[in-house]
Amino acid sequence: MRLGLVRLAWPLLLTAGLAAQQPAAGSISPADEWRSFRGSFAQTGLSASTPPATLKLLWSYNAGDTVESSAAVADGVVYVGGGDGDLAALDLASGAVKWKYKTGDNLIGESSPAVVGGTVYIGDLGGTLHAVDAATGKAVWTFRTESEIKSSPTVVSDLVLIGSYDGHLYGVEAKTGKQRWKVLTNGQVHATPAVYDGLAFIAGCDAVFRAIRIADGREMYQISSGAYTGASPVVTGDRAYFGTFENEVLGLDLKSRKIIWHFSDPDRQFPYYSSAALFEGKVILGGRDKMIRALDAATGKPVWTFTARARVDSSPVVAGGRVYIGSSDNRLYVLDAASGRKLWEFDTGAAVTSSPAVAAGRVVIGTQDGTVLVFG
Repeated sequence: MRLGLVRLAWPLLLTAGLAAQQPAAGSISPADEWRSFRGSFAQTGLSASTPPATLKLLWSYNAGDTVESSAAVADGVVYVGGGDGDLAALDLASGAVKWKYKTGDNLIGESSPAVVGGTVYIGDLGGTLHAVDAATGKAVWTFRTESEIKSSPTVVSDLVLIGSYDGHLYGVEAKTGKQRWKVLTNGQVHATPAVYDGLAFIAGCDAVFRAIRIADGREMYQISSGAYTGASPVVTGDRAYFGTFENEVLGLDLKSRKIIWHFSDPDRQFPYYSSAALFEGKVILGGRDKMIRALDAATGKPVWTFTARARVDSSPVVAGGRVYIGSSDNRLYVLDAASGRKLWEFDTGAAVTSSPAVAAGRVVIGTQDGTVLVFG
């Protein structure tokens, strides 16, 4: 996710006609970086990095309070928000603190940093979007919404797209922090926007999936999902995928603007909070029924399941054919993406609701006791 005025680390997702069940070109985060939540405009959760088959804990950092924010990695630096309100910049190799930025009296919740063009963007629970100099940790600008921010910023062209619990999706100028437009929904905007072909897509707490033109904030169309949604959508080609609080995972056709399949486990009726990854024709996500599932992206039929010991709100990252995902059972799991077979697990000592960042052969994840763990 980059400003149009600087070199892109991956191209905009403007290529049409790709297979609907496969990630579009440019939807995989480069091997040496993970600059935003879910790693790409499409929110696919894919990394070109290949961590070691057997991970070792390299270092840890005490953030002082709960870490629900997922880390970003850029230029050898880990950026992560903590529940104490600090945005920290840590050396990826050693864990040494480069700087801390204080949001003031506001805490950082699930909003995860996006690092673009030398600036780090992140929202806080007081409703403020912060732009911070990536090299120095000094404030560049702040932008105030009317309620808490749990959405993570998406930076595309010269705009920061951010949702707020005040019901709006905002388009804020990345250089100045000035509002260019805002779109009112009928509920909180929790989801992180996915971007494809000049449109931003959000799955809403008002049970509506919206397509919004990035250039001017005009809503182009909407599809009723019939359910409160906290997850961020995967959007690739003419398909979108996300789970809902009505215990379903949905596959949408964006050309016909219809839901083409529903998945619901008849025996386990639990919500989905985890945002899905899309890999080799499979939609992979965690559920509050303790299950991690892979569903066929074309049909919604189950491909495999893995059962954790507690609910799974963490969103998976797929790298090197492996699925990396946390759970409230205090574990980081590594699963085989083809079969769901467990390859490795690590007891983190606390629940894991944040999502992994995978870059430069490292796996970075935070826990509910305020610890940031880096494996490699």
